[in-house]
Amino acid sequence: MSADCLFCRIIAGEIPSTKVHETETVYAFRDISPQAKVHVLVVPKAHHEDAAALAGRPELLADVVAAGAEVAGIEGVAESGYRFVFNTGDDACRTVFHAHMHVLGGEQLAGFGR
Repeated sequence: MSADCLFCRIIAGEIPSTKVHETETVYAFRDISPQAKVHVLVVPKAHHEDAAALAGRPELLADVVAAGAEVAGIEGVAESGYRFVFNTGDDACRTVFHAHMHVLGGEQLAGFGR
């Protein structure tokens, strides 16, 4: 745990969150500033700075993705569609330096990939 990390403090229960899903290695909670009807953050419990850092821990990265798929089911968007997003680096507008995956869905999502 990093004492000055917002997500580490959320995982530790020091800052309240709305839990959606939890495993031994991953914690998922609602984003406080949702960008879609469904917007859940999936974070590894162990502190890693970003998605690039998770590349060295493929089993943990797989846990994050599996938890994201579980969240999509819990949130009722598994059939209609959802998006996973990792923001890494300044140009991606990352604001919290703890690896996290956004699960977005519940509506038609604009943007890339069409």
